[in-house]
Amino acid sequence: MRFSDSMEIDQEVYVQLKATGRFEMMSLDVDEAEHSLELHMPFIVHTMRGPSYKLVPIMVGALTTEGEEQYGKILGPYLDDPTNLFVVSSDFCHWGSRFNYTYYNRDQGQIWESIKWLDYLGMDAIEGGNPADFATYLETYRNTICGRHPIGVFLNMLQHSKLQHRIQFTKYDQSSKCTSQSHSSVSYAAAVVTIVDGS
Repeated sequence: MRFSDSMEIDQEVYVQLKATGRFEMMSLDVDEAEHSLELHMPFIVHTMRGPSYKLVPIMVGALTTEGEEQYGKILGPYLDDPTNLFVVSSDFCHWGSRFNYTYYNRDQGQIWESIKWLDYLGMDAIEGGNPADFATYLETYRNTICGRHPIGVFLNMLQHSKLQHRIQFTKYDQSSKCTSQSHSSVSYAAAVVTIVDGS
């Protein structure tokens, strides 16, 4: 299957992953209800235009921390090949009554400042690279990070790679600055993961 002249699905890796017995193909109904990949594909194709490459889309559903660890163990060795590029997608805090999440630490100032503080605590936990710290953060604050499970898988992948990696957030923003309980917002953050030269 090809999405562009330069990109195709990596069937060889799919066979390897399927052989673990831990992956399954999405049904058509699930595929049609899921929108993240269809939003990412134009961006990936645009960004990677030019050289040919193979893609391995993986959808991560609701997992336990044990499940995140198991998938991290399977996928971690793929980090050892520096020609592999991983894109892990997630929004950050979905705040407001329509999201059933209105955590507010008044010590931080206005609501949007509390949300920023909350998100930065999560970003710090992610930058630390320890999946247990991120899991503790989520358990403590219940932050509505929709891609918390893919992030958890990736943090576990780092534990099963022979290479050392550094995670650094480079951008943070909110869809709006909430100042009232009737407001709502979604937070966004971007991070870059690089290989640390151990020499």
